[in-house]
Amino acid sequence: MATEEVNKPPSLPSYPQLIMNAIEALNDKNGSNKTSISKYIESKYGDLPAGHTTLLSHHLNRMKQTGELVFLKNNYMKADPNAPPKRGRGRPPKPKVPLPPGVVLTPARPRGRPPKDPNAPITSSKPGTGKPRGRPRKMARPEGGITGNSTLISTGSGRLRGRPPKVKTSPLTEFVPLVIEDDDDDDDVMISV
Repeated sequence: MATEEVNKPPSLPSYPQLIMNAIEALNDKNGSNKTSISKYIESKYGDLPAGHTTLLSHHLNRMKQTGELVFLKNNYMKADPNAPPKRGRGRPPKPKVPLPPGVVLTPARPRGRPPKDPNAPITSSKPGTGKPRGRPRKMARPEGGITGNSTLISTGSGRLRGRPPKVKTSPLTEFVPLVIEDDDDDDDVMISV
């Protein structure tokens, strides 16, 4: 047993029947809105359950979804039995044209790139260019390092490619004595190298 049947008095018809009776009695050509249906039911059947508005909204929505009622411009109307079925959202599909007899359809081409034939011979896309495909190999670094013979990597303009090598300063190999002379008791000091 449903909850709405427990809450209503025994003399009250079911809510879908109440709604249909109210719409027929109001007989408005544009349909009846929820408040007018509710007021009609309250005036005709005075003793209604406590959750009348909730039950009315629930049954109106359910009847709208099942197609018993049509909801148009905030009004509910009885569905026309001769009306065409309600169309869904989106663009309708194109009508299919029947094929003449004797024509056989070929299967549709699959999506994506076709697979390669494993038995097909390998062919170059540009024959006769003489250059290998892809990025050229790195040149081997000279054995002497950066300071070695750098003419192998030089270009035609006389300059080396890339960042110039760091110039290394040679450390002092001879010891130069530092002589400090002080003639008198002055504060000035003479240094000679």
